[in-house]
Amino acid sequence: MLNMDFEQRIVINTHHQDWIASPKTGVWRKPLAREEAEQGHATSIVRFEAGATFSEHDHPLGEEIFVLEGVFSDHTGDYGAGSYIRNPQGSIHAPFSQQGCVLFVKLHQFQSDDSQHIRAC
Repeated sequence: MLNMDFEQRIVINTHHQDWIASPKTGVWRKPLAREEAEQGHATSIVRFEAGATFSEHDHPLGEEIFVLEGVFSDHTGDYGAGSYIRNPQGSIHAPFSQQGCVLFVKLHQFQSDDSQHIRAC
């Protein structure tokens, strides 16, 4: 577990964190909060190198993505810096980035009855 005590204030300077390889080549992350290694509640900064792809997958209890830099893409479109994507539980996608991107990502944090999709660019 990492930073899962929500009663405590945590300040993280991500410029002082190393990038950690994800299970997919060319996709890196800086974990900010994490329940378990590859599942459960997670908040991270994620970087896709140019041309990186991730296999099709779902996110139990949803996913939120805020594009910080570059262009993030999936089957629903291309999303530039400042875009917000909200995928509720049951959503499936295969994300990629042709030019590379940096994202703020929150996983597994929705209520079970929350099914609203949002794409704000």
